[in-house]
Amino acid sequence: MEGVMFAGKTVNVTAVRRKNDQIDFYEVPRKEIGWVNKLKKIPLLRGIVAILESSAKGAQHLNFSAEKYAEDEGGEEAQADKKPGPVANLSLILGVAVVGVLSFVFGKFVFTLVPAIIEQLLFQNLFDNKIGHNLLEGVIKIVLLLGYIYVISLTPLIKRLFQYHGAEHKVISAYEAGKELTVANVQKFNTLHYRCGSSFIVFTVIVGVIVYSFFEYDTLWERLVLRIALLPLVIGLSYEVLRVTNSMRDIPVLRFLGYPGLWLQKLTTKEPDDSQVEVSIASFNRMLELERDLLGQRGARESDRAVSY
Repeated sequence: MEGVMFAGKTVNVTAVRRKNDQIDFYEVPRKEIGWVNKLKKIPLLRGIVAILESSAKGAQHLNFSAEKYAEDEGGEEAQADKKPGPVANLSLILGVAVVGVLSFVFGKFVFTLVPAIIEQLLFQNLFDNKIGHNLLEGVIKIVLLLGYIYVISLTPLIKRLFQYHGAEHKVISAYEAGKELTVANVQKFNTLHYRCGSSFIVFTVIVGVIVYSFFEYDTLWERLVLRIALLPLVIGLSYEVLRVTNSMRDIPVLRFLGYPGLWLQKLTTKEPDDSQVEVSIASFNRMLELERDLLGQRGARESDRAVSY
């Protein structure tokens, strides 16, 4: 909300624009957990771990921006409230992280089960083979997804959120192109980017249609149970597909593999104004500054993998 988050190799940084035009920062060092790092090296499992980790991390940064937004909207009364102590603050952060993960899981369940229910109830006698039903289920899922994103994008708050999303992509593209991060330079770049997490959403639909085609079911309940049981596999495979498309984005013939995700970004990103780009640049530069401090001689170029979720 009114800001941008960047994730580096050693630190995550969010910058938000306050009502008085001040830019506030939220900086969280990335903690390495041994067993989690091991899981991140295992194909299929690493996708599930990465998505859950992103949901928890994103929820914390979203909570920071929401608090600042509420302070600005509430005026002096909100700012006069006592801040929680270290213990209470830690509990709050852990709670927000859990809520972030649960929100992701709930959302995946809804967009996985509802299309299957609609297809089964409306078109159960339309095809004799399961592949046709799976394809139709995928179409329903895409329609629901696009419709949902379009409707929420009409609200002023989400529209601005998508503008900041576009500013984020522009900054990453400018940095990768070796350009100086000024507002004028950044605004020349596109709001679309191959490494955006939006692409992952599209791949889960495509991969899901393929995976579901290998399993038979007789009733609606069997179909729903299968969808839930196969969800981790679909997520894991979709993440691997995303990695492949990212690695092939510079190969002219294979660039088209990432196009579905780029098409979705036409909905999830909007052209930002200069002030929004300024916030994005501030967030990215602060992340680079902290990376330099933590990485020493390896320098800021170690942060090339900064991505958005």
